[in-house]
Amino acid sequence: MLRVAEHVERTDTGRQRRMNEDSYVARSPLFVIADGMGGAQAGEVASQTAAAVFDRGLPPGAGSVEERLAGAVQEANEQIHGLSLSSDELAGMGTTLTAAYVGEHDVTVVHVGDSRGYRWRDGALERLTTDHSLVEELVRQGRLEPEEAEDHPQRSIITRALGPEAVVQPDSHTFPARDGDVFLLCSDGLTDMVGEAVVAGVLAGAGTLQEAARGLIGRANDAGGRDNITVILFRLEEVLPADAAAQGTDDDATRAGAAALRAEDVRRALEESGSDPGRAGSDPGAVTAPRTGPVERRTPIARRQTASPARRRRRRLRLGMGWIVAACFLGVVALGGYLASQTVYFVGSDADGFVSIYRGVPYELPAGLSLYHRDYVSGVSAVQLTPQQRRTIVEHRLRSRRDSDELVRQLELGTLSGH
Repeated sequence: MLRVAEHVERTDTGRQRRMNEDSYVARSPLFVIADGMGGAQAGEVASQTAAAVFDRGLPPGAGSVEERLAGAVQEANEQIHGLSLSSDELAGMGTTLTAAYVGEHDVTVVHVGDSRGYRWRDGALERLTTDHSLVEELVRQGRLEPEEAEDHPQRSIITRALGPEAVVQPDSHTFPARDGDVFLLCSDGLTDMVGEAVVAGVLAGAGTLQEAARGLIGRANDAGGRDNITVILFRLEEVLPADAAAQGTDDDATRAGAAALRAEDVRRALEESGSDPGRAGSDPGAVTAPRTGPVERRTPIARRQTASPARRRRRRLRLGMGWIVAACFLGVVALGGYLASQTVYFVGSDADGFVSIYRGVPYELPAGLSLYHRDYVSGVSAVQLTPQQRRTIVEHRLRSRRDSDELVRQLELGTLSGH
């Protein structure tokens, strides 16, 4: 099963524009770029309207991902077209749109206009979209060579966009994907300034996605930066399913691998160190160290005063060693509890309200020390969930990695009716 390992988004006004009319959405597994057009601030309104529709995530429904994304395109088009008819200042506005959604084994792309999508694989750059532009149409008809199209004075004239018409027809395709694939979505502010060979060179030479994004925008600005420049880069990774032998029923042990400790073992280890994994954020209470040192008997004051200095030193030494042993014991228990906690996962929502997968147990120690960390952020907002789905998220039940991934994947696809 595939998921987004990392993603980077950058946008730049460019060298010759005063405003940035590009908008984007990066809510893994959904990524969208919209490049607005129109007088005054109309282009910005158009692109932001389209982005707001997709910011809600993949639309729910029984259709395919392509059909559901196409439905979102139609919804955005209707809103933009309606706004353009409501005001003279917004008349004629529109926006391009390119969206990519990461599925379990593939990536679905819907596209309108001349913003583009690419796949970088094994050192080769592959274009996934076809520009809806006058120049591209001339190339398809054989009336213009691809090399001539790169510098054609009418290359920015597009033939299809969201907003100008009441109905728009997006292109949609689903592409097989694999571990290590990097996808690039970009506005024409990049591709009008630099050719695909330059884009490939930047991707090949970059050590990180951040470096690649900065390099692409830098090259476009160095070439003149005549338009706003926006790039989204995301890399995929394969999530291998856990060993089938380690999977059990809901009443069985929760495992993250064949050798993983059971959830009950995690709770027991934490309880021995004074923790309670079932109470997120609760006060663990005081941890009392076991008394392993010698117990001093009460003796008459006179006898204690006559004890030899050597005997008193031996007593202090034994007492000190007892506390050292107790501290080591507590350290081992605490370390064992922490290591055990890192073999399990749970699903919750992050500070921004998006459903996320956490590794560890839902518990915080004093001084703000957490026994969990965020492992994956989905594109599903908790406010989109049904009450039953929301209860599943907030219960913080310990799960295996596979079980957590499957639950979040169903939420992203809109196929989880209950749990």
